[in-house]
Parts: sequence; structure tokens; C-alpha cells
Amino acid sequence: MSAFKTDGARAAGAPLRVWDRPVRLLHWGLAACVAMAWWSSDDTGPLHERVGYVTLALLAARVAWGFGGSRYARFAQFVRTPAATLAYARLALAGHAPRYLGHNPLGAWMVLALLAIMALLGFTGWLYTTDRFWGYGWLAHLHQSLGWALLACVALHVGGVLWTCLQHRENLVRAMVTGRKAPPRGDDVA
Repeated sequence: MSAFKTDGARAAGAPLRVWDRPVRLLHWGLAACVAMAWWSSDDTGPLHERVGYVTLALLAARVAWGFGGSRYARFAQFVRTPAATLAYARLALAGHAPRYLGHNPLGAWMVLALLAIMALLGFTGWLYTTDRFWGYGWLAHLHQSLGWALLACVALHVGGVLWTCLQHRENLVRAMVTGRKAPPRGDDVA
């Protein structure tokens, strides 16, 4: 892992812009859609279906931004190899994980898991509205199971954020609202 080099302005304590506006809006928009979809999961009317379509649209925008967005939004910047992720996990369990300015390796894989599960939920939900797959019990069960898997990943995500906040003494929730993180320290990873 390479240490982050600071320049004069950042070394002076100026916050660093990490999360751009599209990342933050898409993050909170997807979070709101997940909450609304869960709340409306017993609704057999159009609300749950519409929330699913909005979720798929936001998801498509986030994936596009992950390939063409700003530095810390790009998947290529934050997704690490499984070996690097395992090494980070070992350090994290030992209480010695380095601070990442963007997503840490475990957080990066969680982003991919959340996006994949949401895509599968949207796809299975859409399939259920088609004439060919309407009423299939296995599809309804799969969709429901994916919903529970998403909730489990959300719980792990929130737990990871809280753990990282405590470990590095920084407010990541505020950073996802403002887009700014504390200035880099000498051992941070860019």
C-alpha cells in the first residue's frame, strides 16, 4: 500500500473533497429507494414497482459514474484484488488498518455486492411483472430472498462504516453528506 503524499494546502489542515455531488446524491437516493422498497414490499400496487424502476435508473447512473466519474467515484480507483482485500481485513481485525481517503478494500467489495444485489432485485422484480413469469413462486421467493440479502449487506455496510468511524476517528456519514473528509495523514492510502 502506498502512503498518500500531502501538499502544502492539505498539510495545513484543509478538508479534502473526496465524494463528489453525483456520488453523494446517488448514494442517498439508493438508500432512500431501498428503504421505500422495503416499506412498500407488501404493496401489490404500483408503488413498489415504481420504486424498483427508480432504483434501477439510479443504479445505472451509479455504474456509469463508476466508470466515467471523478477519481474517488471510479471502480478502478477503489476496487482492490481479493488478496489485497484479505490483507486489509487481517489488518482491520488486528486494529491496524490504514485509513483510506476513498473506499477501503472491504468497503469497495461491499459497494459491488450492494449494487449487484440491487440489480438482481430489480431484474427479478421486473421479470415478475411479465406475462411469462407472472405468478411463479420460485421467482417471488428469489426476489424476497434477495431482499433479505440486501438488508443483511446494508447492516454489514452500516456496521463497517461505524467501525471505520471509530477506528479512524472520523465521521464518514458527514463525509457522505458534505463530500469532504479530514485532511490526509502521513500513512493514509489514496
